[in-house]
Amino acid sequence: MAINDSARESWPALMAQAQAGDRSAYTRLLKALVPVIRSRVRKQIFDDALTEDVVQDVLLTVHRVRHTYDPAFPFLPWLIAIISARAIDALRRRGRYQRWEISGDALPELAIPHSEQPAENGQELEGYLNQLPSRQRDIVEHVHLREMSLTEAAAHNNLTVAAVKSLLHRALKNLRRFGANHDRS
Repeated sequence: MAINDSARESWPALMAQAQAGDRSAYTRLLKALVPVIRSRVRKQIFDDALTEDVVQDVLLTVHRVRHTYDPAFPFLPWLIAIISARAIDALRRRGRYQRWEISGDALPELAIPHSEQPAENGQELEGYLNQLPSRQRDIVEHVHLREMSLTEAAAHNNLTVAAVKSLLHRALKNLRRFGANHDRS
């Protein structure tokens, strides 16, 4: 989809007006962006339902981070960065689910004896997580247990992605140390 140059040139001004509280300008901007966002997302994602989910996610992200846009700079690169990040996050989430999804028909009939093992594993994991500092524990829970992307975890915890990566790295290092100490005992 070719973007009309005159329309594209109005985006920084519309965003500046939106940042100043002009709802009409904001509405016009979002309506102009939807076809552009959809077109860009379709270049990365070939599933129509997922494309629409990403379009909505991009619009929400634009709304949430609109204060970060500087009207002195081009608008399209700022928007494309958001589109790319949201599309990649969606593909990663879908990949996680598809990789682990197993059809019920594919599972053999198994007689599973009653065991305390799952509860013990959950309690053991909770014990390890409780040994972590609260910020590290929160990041591990968000990224690994709730399957949030790094960007989502950063936004949820009001941190940068770099800070989330650092906290996650330290937390996993501590968890490995806790596990090694537990194995020795």
